[in-house]
Amino acid sequence: MQSGSDHEMGVRRFGRINWMGLYTLSARETQRYLVVWTQTLLAPLVTAGLFLAVFALAIGPARGDVMGVGFTHFLAPGILMMTVIQNAFTNNSSSILVSKVQGNIVDTLMPPLSPLELLLGYTAGAVGRGVMVAAAIWIVLVLALGMGLAHPFWALAFVLLGSAMMGGVGIAAGIYATKFDQMAAITNFIIVPLSFLSGTFYSVEALPGPIRALSHWNPVFYLIDGVRFGVIGVSDASPWLGLTVCTGVTAAVLGLCWHWFRSGYRLKS
Repeated sequence: MQSGSDHEMGVRRFGRINWMGLYTLSARETQRYLVVWTQTLLAPLVTAGLFLAVFALAIGPARGDVMGVGFTHFLAPGILMMTVIQNAFTNNSSSILVSKVQGNIVDTLMPPLSPLELLLGYTAGAVGRGVMVAAAIWIVLVLALGMGLAHPFWALAFVLLGSAMMGGVGIAAGIYATKFDQMAAITNFIIVPLSFLSGTFYSVEALPGPIRALSHWNPVFYLIDGVRFGVIGVSDASPWLGLTVCTGVTAAVLGLCWHWFRSGYRLKS
C-alpha cells in the first residue's frame, strides 16, 4: 500500500510544483549576491564604467560615428550586455562549484526538488542578478550620457534571455568542473572570448567577410546586437533573427542542464 508521503511526492512530481522548495532555492541564490552586493553589483558597475571611459577617451575622438551614432553611445549597450552575461554566468557557476568543492551540494540535492525545480531555482538567481546589474548600469548611462530606450521591449527581452542563457551555461560549467582550475579555463578560454569577439566594441559589418560570417555563429553576438537595437535603435542583424537564435540556444542549454540534474551527472559521484 502506498504511503501518504509517497502519494504526495508522486502528485507533486507529476501534477504540481514544489513552490516552497523552489522559492527557498531561488531566495538562497538571490541572497548569495545581495549579501556581498559590493562585489556582485557595485564592482560590475565600476568595471563597466572604466571600460566605457577608457575606450571613449582613447578611441572615441578619432573613431567618429559608428552606424550613424556616436562611438560612446554605440559602445554603451555592448558593455552593458557583456557585463550582464558575465555576471549571470558567474552567479551559477560559482554557486554550484563551491558547493561541490565544499561537499555541501548534497544539501541542495537531498530536498524533494525535481530537476526542473533545481533548474528554475538556479536560473532565477542568475536572471535576478543580470537584471539588477543591467538596471544599475542603465541608470548611470541615463545620468552620464542621457541615453534613452529606442525599443524598451527588445532591450528587456535580450537582457532576460542573455541572463537565462548564460545562467544555464554557468550551471553546466559548475556541474562539469570539479576544481577551480577547470572553471578558470572555461571562463578564460570560452566565456571571455565569446564576450569580447561579439561586436561589443565594434560593428561586425566592418570585419572581413569570413570573420564576419563566423561572428554570426556566436550566440553572444545576437545578445549584444539585440540590446544595442533596444537602446539606440540600430543593429547589425535583425532583432527577430537574434531573438530566434537566442531562444533556441537558451532552450538547448537549459535542456542539457535539466538532463544533468536528472541523471546526477558529476553531482552524485
